[in-house]
Amino acid sequence: MTRPTPAEPDEMEVDYRFTLANERTFLAWTRTALGLLAAGVAVHELVRPFRHHGVRTAVGMSCIVLATIVAVGAYGRWRHVAAAMRRGDPLPDTVLVPILAAGIALISVLAGIGVLLS
Repeated sequence: MTRPTPAEPDEMEVDYRFTLANERTFLAWTRTALGLLAAGVAVHELVRPFRHHGVRTAVGMSCIVLATIVAVGAYGRWRHVAAAMRRGDPLPDTVLVPILAAGIALISVLAGIGVLLS
């Protein structure tokens, strides 16, 4: 990192490598969201219907909702990390990891229930 510019005394110019690493992390979260979205559409359109109609819909919609949460969270994370780097602050913690883990666990439980009921 370099010294603050005269126009913005409390912000530093960030090394481009850190900026690009932050962008790559954002893109990885976005790929995860796209994968969840594709899974939700695939479950709804391609999976043989379970005996209980609502289970397939619940699994598909859970994937789509989780994809939306991850996509929005990725953008917020990208902005917060970029701002912290410019200020020279420690990087903020993320809530995306526990949200993603809990969401995938929930989807797994719903899918397991669907398999057991079919």
